[in-house]
Parts: sequence; C-alpha cells; structure tokens
Amino acid sequence: MAVYTEIGEDDLEALLELYDAGKLLSFKGIAEGSENSNYLLHTSRAPYILTLYERRVDPVDLPFFLGLMEHLAERGVSCPLPVRRRDGAVVSEIAGRPAALITFLEGMWIRRPTPQHCRKVGEALAGLHLAAEGFALTRANALTLNGWRDLWDKARPRADEVEPGLEAEVEADLEMLVRQWPHDLPRGVIHADLFPDNVFFLGGKVSGIIDFYFACNDLLAYDVATCLNAWCFEKDGSYNLTKGSALLEGYQSVRRLQAEEIAALPLLARGSALRFMLTRLYDWLTIPDGALVTKRDPMEYVRRLRFHRQISSPSEYGTGIQ
Repeated sequence: MAVYTEIGEDDLEALLELYDAGKLLSFKGIAEGSENSNYLLHTSRAPYILTLYERRVDPVDLPFFLGLMEHLAERGVSCPLPVRRRDGAVVSEIAGRPAALITFLEGMWIRRPTPQHCRKVGEALAGLHLAAEGFALTRANALTLNGWRDLWDKARPRADEVEPGLEAEVEADLEMLVRQWPHDLPRGVIHADLFPDNVFFLGGKVSGIIDFYFACNDLLAYDVATCLNAWCFEKDGSYNLTKGSALLEGYQSVRRLQAEEIAALPLLARGSALRFMLTRLYDWLTIPDGALVTKRDPMEYVRRLRFHRQISSPSEYGTGIQ
C-alpha cells in the first residue's frame, strides 16, 4: 500500500454518497507498499480501505481482481470484499483514478515470522489455490518472462548505479530463465505477492489475505516459491531451513505438490527473486520524489538470486526430498 495521489475531504464525502457506507468521520493515507494509493477511512458505519489504482494496475483487470475476492470469500477464504455502490458497480473514480471501496479486515501483519507463522501461511496459500478453482475469469501474469524483459530493458542502463557489475549479472540470469522456465506444471489462480504485509494474523491464526492486485493465472508452484522468498529469509540474508520446511509442510497438508513441482522449486525461486528484484530496481530508479511511498532495496533480492544460484537440490529449501 502507498499514497501517490492526494485526495481531500470534499472528494471523499462526494464519493461516499455513491455507497451505503455511512458518513466520513476521518481518513488517513497508508504509506506501506509501492503500487496503489490507499487510504483508511472511518465512517459512521465501519472502517474501509479506499484503493486508487495506478502504476501497474490496468483498469481492464479490475473485474478479475475484485471478482476473485468475491469468489474466494464465497468459498471460505478470509479476504477483503469490494463494496458495491448503490447502483451495483464496484469501480468508481476519484481524483482522475479508478478506485474501489474495500471492507476492512482485522488483524496485524507479522514483522518477524516464526516457523509456526510460515506453516499457517503455507496452509492458507494452498487453501487459496483450491478455493480459486472454478473462477470464471482469467488473467495472464504480466510480470513473468516477457514482463521481466520489459522491466529490465527500462532499468538496465542504470543498473550499475545500484551496484557495479549488476547489469551483466542480471542479464545472465534472465537469459538462463528464459531458456529453462517450465511451462507444463499445474496451473491455476495465484496470489503472486503473498508477502508478510499481505497476510493478517489474530491469535496465531491467519485472519485475512489482502492485496490481490498481482493475482493471475500461472504455475501454482511459482506462488510457493514466492512465499519461500518472502517468508523464509532472515534480515542477514540467510535462508531459514526450519521456516522453509514449515511453510512447505503447511502447504502440502492441504495440497500435495507433484514431484515435478518440487524438482522445479530452485528454478522457480530464482525466477521469483528476479521478478521482485526487477520491480524494486525499476521503482528505486523511477519513483517520484515526494510520494508517500516506501521504497524497497533491490539488493535484498539480488542477494536472494545469488543464494538460489547455489542450490543443487530442492531439499535445501526444506522439502525433505533429496
């Protein structure tokens, strides 16, 4: 979450007139994240999140994202729900941006995940994958091989400003991944961005999953690899095998990974690390000054890339399979 577009009280009050959501009491921008502009609204009825879509979100994708939330909630996944306007629409416009009012979920995201948290996340991710089956809409992953190349072409001329030699290093990784990327593994709807700040906990249990604006149809095991990157590395850059084992065990307690999916984890984890490094690198070089946005260091994911290059067996992630 972030704030790129500033809005005022008059605009918000006018927007809320379109909904049966109560009168505005207070609001504030949410600085965490880096994609859309987000505000926490308190009304006379309930708290809500207002999301203004910008940067990488194509408005034509909004029916997929918002419809997916409704589909998952109907199947028992705790996630935000888009609030429908009085006329039944779910997308509005404010400050020249498409926007949606979303229900507020209770809970807190975990700054220092334990193995127990990782197991619960694995269970929740597998549950999401199963619950998403049958969702009628589809969306290609805009941030896979072709999307990586597009981002890299934009950031490449200045990559060595971040670290000398980074241009050659990333180019070699990208060329290898394009050659070897698997295409025949089980597919479905994936979250594609299940970082700790997108999972809420209450009482040691997952109370909600948020931020579906990268969700798409892709390899299910790629979503698992993204969670290994997001949840199982420590602040010093080391991989925590206990956390990795817990996450994988939790996932497989709900949905068993096929042998081919497990074998592909090192490659998928490397690709996931490249994907997040590239978006961070591009943002690092291009986010405008003055935006209320948390910029994230691309070097964190360069170090993950270097770790994944050294992996010789998926057992090194905690699969228990040599």
